[in-house]
Amino acid sequence: MENDSTFVAPEGVYSVTEEHKHSLLGVHIVNAAPGQYPTLIRTITVKFVTSKAANSQVLSQLLGGSREKDKKEKVLSFKDQRDDGLSVSSSETPDDVPSPEPSTSPESNPTPVLPHDQRNTIFSHSSAQPGKKKSMSRPKHNMRTTSSTFITRLQNVDNLTRYLQSRQGEATFLFYNSAKSFIWAEVGSKSKDPLAKIFFSAYPTCHDVNTTTASSERIDVIIGFNTGDILWFDPISSRYGRINKQGRISNSPCSAVRWVPSSPNLFLVAHADGTMVLYDKEREDGTFIPKEPSTIEPQTRDFNGTESHSSQDGAWNPLDAIFVTMPPWHPAAIASPQPGSREKEKDKTPKNPVSHWRVSKKKVVDFVFSPDVKYVAAISEDGCLRIIDAIAEQLVDCYSSYFGALTCIAWSPDGRYILTGGQDDLLTIYSPWDQRVIARCQGHSSFVASVAFDDIRCDGRTYRFGSVGEDNKLILWDFSSGALHRPKVNMAMHQQRLSMTSNLSLARRRGESTLYLGIPGADTTVPQFHPAPARNEVPFLQPVLVKTLDGELTTDIEFTSRGIFTANRTGLVRLWIRPLSAHPRHMKGRSHAGRVFVDTDLIS
Repeated sequence: MENDSTFVAPEGVYSVTEEHKHSLLGVHIVNAAPGQYPTLIRTITVKFVTSKAANSQVLSQLLGGSREKDKKEKVLSFKDQRDDGLSVSSSETPDDVPSPEPSTSPESNPTPVLPHDQRNTIFSHSSAQPGKKKSMSRPKHNMRTTSSTFITRLQNVDNLTRYLQSRQGEATFLFYNSAKSFIWAEVGSKSKDPLAKIFFSAYPTCHDVNTTTASSERIDVIIGFNTGDILWFDPISSRYGRINKQGRISNSPCSAVRWVPSSPNLFLVAHADGTMVLYDKEREDGTFIPKEPSTIEPQTRDFNGTESHSSQDGAWNPLDAIFVTMPPWHPAAIASPQPGSREKEKDKTPKNPVSHWRVSKKKVVDFVFSPDVKYVAAISEDGCLRIIDAIAEQLVDCYSSYFGALTCIAWSPDGRYILTGGQDDLLTIYSPWDQRVIARCQGHSSFVASVAFDDIRCDGRTYRFGSVGEDNKLILWDFSSGALHRPKVNMAMHQQRLSMTSNLSLARRRGESTLYLGIPGADTTVPQFHPAPARNEVPFLQPVLVKTLDGELTTDIEFTSRGIFTANRTGLVRLWIRPLSAHPRHMKGRSHAGRVFVDTDLIS
C-alpha cells in the first residue's frame, strides 16, 4: 500500500495531498542557487469573517466608487500615525504612505497580557508613550513601491487584495524560504501559484509568524538574513520595516528567530557569532556596542539578578553563565543606575536592542521558548543545550551532547521534556525538571535536520514527535516515560549528580515558580553542567515508523491539525494529510491557543 506519496503509521495512512515548489523561472541567476541555507517552513491558520459592510465595500470598489474615499482614509491614517509618534526602523522610501491601523472590530485579536510580566525586566517595558493609548502599528514602508536595493522584486498573485477581502472561513497560510526568495502560499488552494514571492539581495535564513497578532487583517512575519538584517513584514498589506539595518547592531548571520509567545512586539534572534538579541519591532535601532567578556573586570549584577559573568578564575566560561550586555534603556539599568553614572535622558529612550546575550563562543544554531515563556532552551555548535531563565537573564543548566554539535530542538507542549537532534545521528530526550537525559532515539543514519512535537497526539502520558534528517528519512516516534526503565547499574551515579544540583537549577525551582532568580540575596551558585551519560546509562527508544523520502535532502518538519509538512533544500514543501480515523489526544488541565500550550501548574 505504501509508495512515494504515502506511508502507514499506527493510526492510519498518511498521504501527500499537495506540493509547493518554488519555481526559478524568470529569476536572476544570482537568486537561482538553492541549498546554501535550508528551507524552513512556518504555518498559521486565520479566520476570515465577512460582514455586510465588507461586502458593500467590495462591491463599491468593483464599481470604482471608493477611490476618493480610500485616498482620504490613507491621508488621515498617516496623520494619526505621525501624531502617535510611532517609530519603525529604516527610512527607506520616506514618501511611502503607511497603511491604515487595524480596526477594533470584535474579530480583531486583543493584546494579551504576558503571564510573566514583572517589574524591571526585559518583558516589563511598554512601547507606548505614557498617557497615550496606542494600537498595534503596521510596518511603515510599501513593498510594492519601495526603491530599496535590499528587496529586488515583489511578485503578487493577480487581484490579491480583492481575493483576501472576499475570503470566508478559515485559511491556513504557509511561509517558506528558498535561495534568496521568500514565499507566501495558501494551503488547500485550487491555484498552484503562491500568493506572493519576494526576492532579496541577501539570503533569508530563518523566519517566524506571530500567532498572537495574526488575524484576517494582519499577519506579522519576522525574517532573518545571512547579513544580520531583520525584516518585519505584513503580507496582507505588503508593508515592511527593517531592523538591525545593514548590521547596525549585529552583522553576524541570523541563525534562528522566534516571536516571544503572547507578545505582539518582542522577538528573539540567534546569531552565528554565539549571541542572542532581543528586539522590539516598534523601536528604532539604537547606537549599541556589546561588551566583550575579555574587556571588563569580572563582576556580578547587583540589580534584577545576581548572575556572575565569569568563573572563579576571572575568565568568562560559557558553560557557567551567559554574558549579558544591557543597553542604557534596559528596564533594569533605568531602575537601578550604577553609582556615578549620569546617562542623558535621550540615551534612555527605548530603542533596539532590548537586551543582548552572549551565550556561546560558537554559533547558536536554534532555540525554543518553554510553554510558560519563562525559559529559553538554546543549542549551539559547541554541542551544548543551555536552559536560560529569560526573565532573570541567567543560565540555569547546561547539558552536553553525546557527540558533535546539536542541530535542532523542540519543547514538549506541557513543558516536561526537551527534544534535540544532532550530528551524532541521535535524538535525545531531556527532563529539565529532573536534570537528566530520559532517553535517546536511534533511527537516523546521518545528521538530524529537524524535530517537532505533534501537539494533537500528545496527552501528557504519551508524546508523538517526528524527525527528518540528511539521510532523507522521516521518522515518527511515540514516547511514554512510564514505559522506560533506567538501567540499574548507574543509579548510584545518577544520585550523585542530583546531590550536586545547583540552587539555580530547574529541579529545585519546580515548586518555586513564583520566585525568580533575580531576587537580591539569592544563592549565586554556578549552574550545574551535565556531561553526556554513556550509551549504556540511558535507554534507547525505537521508532514507530521510518519513511525514506525521495528527492533532495530533507530540511524541516512541522505538525499541524491537517497533517505533516516536510521541506527539502530545493524548496519543495509537501503536506502529508492525516488519516481520517485518527483521533486527537488532549492535554489534561492545559489550554491550547494558537499552537502554544500553557501549563497552569508551571505559571502558578
